Amino acid sequence: MRRPWIILPLLLAALAGGGSGCGTFLANRLTQAPNTYPTWFAPEARVVLGFDAKFLTNFATHWVSVGPPDARLRYRVVPPADYQLTESVTNWARGGVRQYDFSFHATLPAPTNQWTARPRGTVVLLHGYGVAQFAMAPWALRLAEAGWRCVLVDLRGHGKSTGRRIFFGLRETEDLSRLLDQLDREAPVRGPVAAVGESYGAALALRWRTTDARVGPVVAIAPYASLSNAVLNISRDYAPWVPKWWLRQGLRRLPEVLHTAPAELDPTTVVQRGAVVALFVASPGDTVMPVDEVRRLAAAAAPGSELLIVPDATHEALPYFFAELVPPVLRWLGPGADPAGR
Repeated sequence: MRRPWIILPLLLAALAGGGSGCGTFLANRLTQAPNTYPTWFAPEARVVLGFDAKFLTNFATHWVSVGPPDARLRYRVVPPADYQLTESVTNWARGGVRQYDFSFHATLPAPTNQWTARPRGTVVLLHGYGVAQFAMAPWALRLAEAGWRCVLVDLRGHGKSTGRRIFFGLRETEDLSRLLDQLDREAPVRGPVAAVGESYGAALALRWRTTDARVGPVVAIAPYASLSNAVLNISRDYAPWVPKWWLRQGLRRLPEVLHTAPAELDPTTVVQRGAVVALFVASPGDTVMPVDEVRRLAAAAAPGSELLIVPDATHEALPYFFAELVPPVLRWLGPGADPAGR
């Protein structure tokens, strides 16, 4: 499974349709559902996840209706079991750019473990922009081994979920709360409920914590502090030929298109207002969400938050540095992990 960035075809489409530099046109393209862009138009993936996509068929597909605006989210529940997950990684440079191949092996279907009948809690796993639930599947297996009932979801406008537009968290948090309601109807959700997200999904996890009191521990892997900075950094990394002044035009019109104030699109504003306690993860090798940006976001969070620095990981690869990430994430999710006692 490959993890391409969809931002490049988005920018190309905007250039093709907005030669006059129309900021509103680009703002609308920024909100267009990523799963409506052709996959053949995406750049070559810098990270490959080495597992068969069919392994997800071991877990039943479910759907939940959300909105407004109306959409249907696809999700899967991964129960606690002895999946015997192992990971290996190779990396190399191509044209001066780091490439990674992460291989995961698991036993499926898996034998039960001590947590199968009574999970420690529920973890909702939130993927990044332009990908889908498969991107967080290794985390689901690893956390389920440790006793957590894990939920993989295609966010609005991603994967097989529907929705013509994304809202950068303004509507998605309500989607996630409706998902949690659905899970509780299927089988009572025993607390704590945790949210673990990467990149775009990390920003959603932080925002969701402020809107739903049922959400407890949050792990934010490479979240963006400023949406505008994130888009500009992605463009610089993947499409440096795109004029920055033109991108800024679209970003200035984005709040108007989404009917919100500019600051409401930035997680920094959200965590300051919501007194969020979270485990933040960053890497000096991440040029999309630089350490200083994540540090600024962590500093805006409530006391008790922590910042974990993982050396030498790119933005796309950082979520899969399991040797460095799994122990602190398990500690954070475990009993007493939420310093605010929520």
